[in-house]
Amino acid sequence: MRKRSKRYQEAKKAVVAENRYSLNDGVSLLMGMKQAKFDETVQISSHLGVDPRQSDQMVRGMVRLPNGSGKKVTVLVFTENAQEALDAGADYAGLDDMIKKVEEGWMDFDVAIATASAMKEVRKLARVLGPRGLMPNPKSGTVTDDIPKGIQEVKAGRVEFKMDKSGNVAVIVGKRSFSKESLIENAKSVIEAINSAKPDAFKGVYLKGLTINSTMSPGVQLNEKEFAKV
Repeated sequence: MRKRSKRYQEAKKAVVAENRYSLNDGVSLLMGMKQAKFDETVQISSHLGVDPRQSDQMVRGMVRLPNGSGKKVTVLVFTENAQEALDAGADYAGLDDMIKKVEEGWMDFDVAIATASAMKEVRKLARVLGPRGLMPNPKSGTVTDDIPKGIQEVKAGRVEFKMDKSGNVAVIVGKRSFSKESLIENAKSVIEAINSAKPDAFKGVYLKGLTINSTMSPGVQLNEKEFAKV
């Protein structure tokens, strides 16, 4: 069994396990916990009532965090005009050369963007990028011919999310260095986006649980009924 740090144990004492905190109180509680020596990432985790085994109940989408994610995002652009992408802020760009690197196991990027024409070649990477959530997708805005805009949005705080096999969705909402107001605003945007991604085919209680935590903290359970979309 993993041994937790003294800081974690102390933070856990502040959380009443049976409580379901409001978002405001939950963020306040989290920010009152002793912080690690680095700027911890804060995330919202939701447990959904959908059946992940049903293809028509898949939940995925994207959200623009109004205050950014606080994370440096490394962007790869699949395009025939690599210089345009690099000038627009891409960290890596190219087509055949980048496809070859990925096929050889290179994965030093957080988001992949592709032009519509490049997707004809990029599709061969589906088995590699798909399971990692890195495959460019028109629905998430990562297949676009407006490369400068696509890069700007990703760098500014556009975050993609996808439900896992257990019906959970975890999304970054910022850093511990953010103000309470910024974290709350980002968290509300994330929860609204998850609610908006509710599959039309699903009937029942959709949002069944919400938790907020930082990298080194215990989870703080939130009152999902504050945001529930039945």
